[in-house]
Amino acid sequence: MAEVLGAPALFTGLVDLASAQLGGVALLSSDDFFADAGRLLLREPAAFDPSTYTDRGKEMDGWESRRKRVPGHDWCIIRLGVPGRIRAVDIDTAHFLGNHAPFASVDACDVPADTTPDALRDSTPWTNLFAETPLKRGSSNVQAVASDRVWTHVRLNMIPDGGIARLRIYGEPAPTVLSGQIDLAAIERGGVPLVASDSFFSPMTNLVLPGESPIMSNGWETRRSRPPGMDWIILRLGQAGVLSRLTLQTHHFKGNYPDRAAVDALHWPGAPPSKLVDHPDWTEILPLSRLRAHDSRDFELQGSGPWTHLRLRIVPDGGISRLRAFGTPSVAPGPDPWGLVAHLNALSSEAAREALARACGSRRWVEAMLALRPFSSETQIFGEADNVWWHLGDGDWREAFSHHPKLGADVTALREKFAATAAWSAAEQAGVAAASEETLEVLAAGNAAYEARFGMIFIVCASGLSAEQMLDRLDDRIDNEPAAELRIAAGEQAKITRLRLARLVRGDAS
Repeated sequence: MAEVLGAPALFTGLVDLASAQLGGVALLSSDDFFADAGRLLLREPAAFDPSTYTDRGKEMDGWESRRKRVPGHDWCIIRLGVPGRIRAVDIDTAHFLGNHAPFASVDACDVPADTTPDALRDSTPWTNLFAETPLKRGSSNVQAVASDRVWTHVRLNMIPDGGIARLRIYGEPAPTVLSGQIDLAAIERGGVPLVASDSFFSPMTNLVLPGESPIMSNGWETRRSRPPGMDWIILRLGQAGVLSRLTLQTHHFKGNYPDRAAVDALHWPGAPPSKLVDHPDWTEILPLSRLRAHDSRDFELQGSGPWTHLRLRIVPDGGISRLRAFGTPSVAPGPDPWGLVAHLNALSSEAAREALARACGSRRWVEAMLALRPFSSETQIFGEADNVWWHLGDGDWREAFSHHPKLGADVTALREKFAATAAWSAAEQAGVAAASEETLEVLAAGNAAYEARFGMIFIVCASGLSAEQMLDRLDDRIDNEPAAELRIAAGEQAKITRLRLARLVRGDAS
């Protein structure tokens, strides 16, 4: 579903930090006699023309040094276009076959922007990202990188000599934190497209590249939808911020620009991309607006945010060359309509632990949520509650289930065991109170049969359900496979947890 600028399919959500299009520069190399080291960073794939020669030999698209006749190896120092956390490196030897570099390693450093090339070569301490490794000829050579540091420069070591066509440094942008009016969506400011409904003709990262798009393929374009519908792309802003203006450009898209576009926003720092696709908390900040061919349109906003993510929707499909989201970085909390963020953040650790335990009886869930404080928006609280829950194990789920009274049981008799949630449990099972004696007996018997089959009580988000409806749910689920039923019950617990989190401040028992 998602693609990344110049990246193999396994690198979604990452950016080529060294790309010349982002400002990456080959500052200095030991030798580039046959081919200029600067070509390592070109965006387009390396090309080979068997008929072209220079006065130094065959023209090669990449970096190629002379054959070494002395000890040592060749190297090239590169300033990243955007500082960032490097996750993987791809050393592409493409058309270098009998003359490819047999080995390579990569080092990195974090230095001020004004550090001179000579200082980088002579006096800068370098940290090895991965040790010398063999390279395959005419191939992409990918190495994972285990480092959470932010780097500004890399040094590619070509051992001992030869040719390399392209160098890709895949990572997460981490630019200097800025203030004032900036384009919060720009790659050079840390903005990253995360996922898109479609990016058939060009990668989604193009949408937030620097400058105006020079050609059609430098934007984001989806295939024609059959039947017509709506395409979308979700991106994470480089910094949370209050937006004042959006710019949508359709440069070079003439017969294939979208008819209309809209933009939504939400606030959830670090949100998993999969949780954002159909999230209910998207807020429309730009309603569907007409677009024009080969054009640029500005849309003024009135203090919208702060937001951490944007979703661009296009109707029905087509191409957008650039999206700009101008605004001011902000560390202020996002939307907190019920005061849940302020409430949980203000509690002491012990009080917060007790409050969260009322929402869910899994101890590991409670501790994981405590570790996420302070929260920044209600969307984050509910989102992380669900995200943490689905990353727990079967035992954690069963522990949470054990904190619920049995459906149809005598709530009064269980009051002491479930004192913290007794009122909520009674409210959640309010439909039982109005049931006939016959229905209660059948429900109790059904729950006993369920517990005998699955080794746990029947869990259902009972809020708003009558006893008859609860009984129907039980009947529907009792023949499930145990593994499937455990996950269904976990899903019901997730719904209950969300309701109980809301009740921490809303004060209702409905």
